Amino acid sequence: MANVMAIANDPVAGLVDIPLPPEVSLWPETWASRIAILVLFVGVVIAVLQFVQHRRANRYRREALSELTRMERGAAAPADLLAQLSLLLRRTALAAFPREEVAPLAGTAWLSFLDRTSGGRQFSEGGRLLATGPYRQAPPTDAEVHSLTVLTRQWIRGHHV
Repeated sequence: MANVMAIANDPVAGLVDIPLPPEVSLWPETWASRIAILVLFVGVVIAVLQFVQHRRANRYRREALSELTRMERGAAAPADLLAQLSLLLRRTALAAFPREEVAPLAGTAWLSFLDRTSGGRQFSEGGRLLATGPYRQAPPTDAEVHSLTVLTRQWIRGHHV
């Protein structure tokens, strides 16, 4: 009777809690949404793998471009810069193409290779200094070396493997 009296004095004591609904799952309920998530995940993985492969395949380009930038900033004589550009082009070509194809090339054959891989005639027309520079009596001018530097940068960025 004391218990009944306590309930009568406290109106909240007799209330029953509302049952809570079950927790919502984070896993999608329909098969279509599960398949869509799976396809999206596989697509992201494939895109990341292709990006990594592309970065690895073009690492030699980034290194060659950074070396070219260092050479341009250095205070080398035009004849020295010409020799450095020639070596840089040769090393970059050896990194991208088979050694048997690149190593024996010299003179006009080397310029033709550079033209063929760049898709133009820039080296045969404007880059002759690359083949004739070491054999000239007069040293190359700053303008000639600068134009060859621009051609070198274009070739490194855009050659076709």
